[in-house]
Amino acid sequence: MFEAGDIREWRGHDVVDRDGHKIGTLESIYVDTGTDDPYFATVTVGMPTRRRLVFVPLTGATVGPGYVKVTHDRNLVKKAPSIDTDGVLPAVDEPEVFAHYELDYEPGLKGERRLGRR
Repeated sequence: MFEAGDIREWRGHDVVDRDGHKIGTLESIYVDTGTDDPYFATVTVGMPTRRRLVFVPLTGATVGPGYVKVTHDRNLVKKAPSIDTDGVLPAVDEPEVFAHYELDYEPGLKGERRLGRR
């Protein structure tokens, strides 16, 4: 996977799908709280007056000069659960994000959040 220390450098990069189509701009990274590995990215999408942040898994993603390429189709990502551009993902909504991409969801060992924003 990616080096967690490089996360700050990714912000503002284009996020493209597996075919190279631009999805939006990388806003932040959510790490797996159990491993501290980058797990999801939030991507700014939408019209200037209706921007929102959608979630996309980073599994299998690659980083290039000025872009992050994810393995999911742009249309699937744009239909993903979203939050306002100044919002935070509520813990109760985490399972929905995982389900959208058909990923298994398990909270932390003591029921804590699975995702933490960086």
